[in-house]
Amino acid sequence: MSHARWSAARANAWAAARPWYVGCNFLPSTAINQIEMFAADSFDAMTIDRELGWAAALGFNAVRVYLHDLLWTEDAEGFLGRLDAFLHIADRHGIAALVVLFDDCWHEPRAGRQPDPVPGVHNSGWARSPGRDTLLDRGRWPVLEAYVTAVVRRFADDRRIIGWDVYNECTNIYMPAMALPRAERKLAMAELMRDRPAQSDAAIALLHAAFGWVRTVDPSQPLTAGSWHEDEGLNATLHGLSDIISFHNYKPVETLEAELARLKAFGRPLWCTEYLNRRENCLFETHLPLFHRERVGCWNWGLVDGRSQTKYAWSDPAGGPEPDPWFHDILHANGAPYRDDEAAFLKATLRRP
Repeated sequence: MSHARWSAARANAWAAARPWYVGCNFLPSTAINQIEMFAADSFDAMTIDRELGWAAALGFNAVRVYLHDLLWTEDAEGFLGRLDAFLHIADRHGIAALVVLFDDCWHEPRAGRQPDPVPGVHNSGWARSPGRDTLLDRGRWPVLEAYVTAVVRRFADDRRIIGWDVYNECTNIYMPAMALPRAERKLAMAELMRDRPAQSDAAIALLHAAFGWVRTVDPSQPLTAGSWHEDEGLNATLHGLSDIISFHNYKPVETLEAELARLKAFGRPLWCTEYLNRRENCLFETHLPLFHRERVGCWNWGLVDGRSQTKYAWSDPAGGPEPDPWFHDILHANGAPYRDDEAAFLKATLRRP
């Protein structure tokens, strides 16, 4: 039996009993994607421990972390054990997790050894979940249902998890074309646009199905799926399914102010699950004070510069020079801040009691 969406009163009471959550989208610097992060032969507990320690030192108390259906398919019990190990490490640092189950962004996934980074390319190896073929073949969805229900059931009452982000950027299939040279990008975008109706219809159907699967388990944590661009119909669906309203903002603070004014009308807690775009003046210094004042949970993209290369922008071409400014991320691989004043601002703003 699928349980109902939380009432606004329940969601607000849940949020009022908890701290203001602030942190980052976390991937250890030694992983190119979520598969490499959690696979048996590449799960790097030492790096995770070190880098979450740096996150805690900045004042972060939460991370957003992505899972992948292939991890469940390849090694269900081992994967659940490694997720538990990750949560244990994070908890030792006073950090809770917002867990992402599905994601339409970036590249087709593959099991086994993950690709090496393409120099200068943002998220050159990030893996969408599920892949296109699985998304379009509903005969494969029972495996996706088994993945979702097993993960959520295992951690349904786990205080270390603060929420289930059921589907990241639903219908956003365009990212693989972003870093291509102009002529190739045009061709790739045309192909993606031809495929878009079928993929979008399937993704929205999977969005509804996945919320139903999670609701059937009835976890103690709230559910969400964030709006990411100006599509009124899709955003109404995303917000209508969510216990907590979430969104992404990579624009200047004036757009954030307007977005918060609109979203407050739902009368529910708000989370900004992605932000930080230094090239568009989307900065900690501009956005964090507003998040703090309005008690909006927030997670910037990226912590440590590493194999995902998200210091480069979405459309930066391969082989480019060191970006200035960095697009995302906060720290160099040795833990030194990219910008000392930025790290000092974070520590001053987020100083723990």
